[in-house]
Amino acid sequence: VQLQASGGGLVQAGGSLRLSCAASGRTFSSYSMGWFRQAPGKEREFVASITWSAYRTYYADSVKGRFTISRDNAKNIVYLQINSLKPEDTAVYYCAATRLLRAVITDASYDYWGQGTQVTVSS
Repeated sequence: VQLQASGGGLVQAGGSLRLSCAASGRTFSSYSMGWFRQAPGKEREFVASITWSAYRTYYADSVKGRFTISRDNAKNIVYLQINSLKPEDTAVYYCAATRLLRAVITDASYDYWGQGTQVTVSS
């Protein structure tokens, strides 16, 4: 599986973005997907994950109520809708895929990674 993240940009605090992660391959629907982010000088952290059939999602406490993960298996795309952006959301956002059928929050469990898309939030 190859992953291509897009949709990042520079936005003001309180704004919104929708990140997309396009996957190649015919088996996308069999992967659970996740979004992670890494801010400058910090470790990569879990943001959100969704099971292969979208029956379950998980979110980091810091983004609950503001971020929404979803997927369209017909289009091989997973989305991350980001609302009420804060300066502390500034980071490179990565999408990832895992063969595990459950939603996963640990990056070591993911098999494939996209290249990342930069989100910068100005105050």
